[in-house]
Amino acid sequence: MMKILIVSEDVPHPSMGGLGQHAVTLAKALARQGHQVDFMGNGRHAYDPIIGLPGRFFSELRWRFGGWKETGLGFYNPLRRLVIARALARAILTRAGNYDVIHYHGHAPDVAAFIPSTINFVQSRHDQGADCLSHTRFRNGAICNETSPRACAGCISDNPNFIQTALSAMAVRHYRARVVEAFRRHKTIFVSDMLRRNLTRTAGPGDWGVVVHNFIDLGAVESAANNPFRLLPGDPELLVVAVAGKLYPPKGVDKFLEEIAPRLDKATRVVILGDGPQESALRSRFTGAQITFMGWRERGKALELLAGADLIVVPSVCEESCATTIFEGLTLGKLVFALDRGGTPELGQYAMFPGQLQVFPDMASLTAGVLASRPYPNQSGYSPSKWNADVAASRIVDIYRMPCKKLGTGTTP
Repeated sequence: MMKILIVSEDVPHPSMGGLGQHAVTLAKALARQGHQVDFMGNGRHAYDPIIGLPGRFFSELRWRFGGWKETGLGFYNPLRRLVIARALARAILTRAGNYDVIHYHGHAPDVAAFIPSTINFVQSRHDQGADCLSHTRFRNGAICNETSPRACAGCISDNPNFIQTALSAMAVRHYRARVVEAFRRHKTIFVSDMLRRNLTRTAGPGDWGVVVHNFIDLGAVESAANNPFRLLPGDPELLVVAVAGKLYPPKGVDKFLEEIAPRLDKATRVVILGDGPQESALRSRFTGAQITFMGWRERGKALELLAGADLIVVPSVCEESCATTIFEGLTLGKLVFALDRGGTPELGQYAMFPGQLQVFPDMASLTAGVLASRPYPNQSGYSPSKWNADVAASRIVDIYRMPCKKLGTGTTP
């Protein structure tokens, strides 16, 4: 049995996203295997027992998410992320001596640079924040492939002047250097090979870590499969399309609705699950008889809505790291439609029948594929799978027990 401390500044949160859910799911799976698991989260929100974490919860991550007026000043502050990483490291180190391993799931990949190499520290990378200060590699409505630190100045200011560009470039260079030091010092898990591969564009080739794809709480999916929520259950010919995700530009929900709304027929309904900066505007533009916004739902309720749909769309226009919604849809036996970018193509190996995960080159062809589909009985229900959290937890424990220098580069389902 190991003593494990899971750390995430995303837990708790009133509308907890995929990263926080992932950390919670892993904590529960590790506890089921007999490990002692405690959790360190933020103190900004009250802990809700409904989250169901095992062990103790320490609300000790008190650093501010404030932007240090970077947007108003028009440059990335070279000190901001350094201060945040050090504050996180100090909080972690107050508890580290009581555990066999610390596993961090968060937004400061450079925090490991401030954790002594004598401590067994592991971090999971869920986004492109290892080299991108916006964490998305998404700029002006498109995927960003820039590698120059000076180019990053354009993400914080539309027209940066010489001083703004110089300061932003300094911030990016120093940040990336700390991340490289962090990854050399401690073990890193990437949730897709795309993340690890993209990192090499700025960090260069190296043994940066292993890939363990995302996983699901199979019990929660089983419960949802047994209690599906069907929109308009009296109409068996109705095609219900579910979209779940944060409502902001990288997730592409706006682009999907712009494509599909003018082409919807009377036998098709679209259900949108999630909240975010675009929610109000999207509700005003698209709410109607055939498009329903359900807002953010607790994960169990969201799964019941997915279980009641005929197909699931993940319309991310950014390079999605490893969408948990795809795994949930596949396990529920649903057709899943997504764009052919980011880590999504890697997930085809987990489909339970041919053609279950369908990827498209653009939103127009994805929308055409959705509209050409009709309701059909699920071809497979939930079943034990390679992306079950309990299976993944066993592999992650193996990584916990590895010394850093023996951490390989293979992909682990």
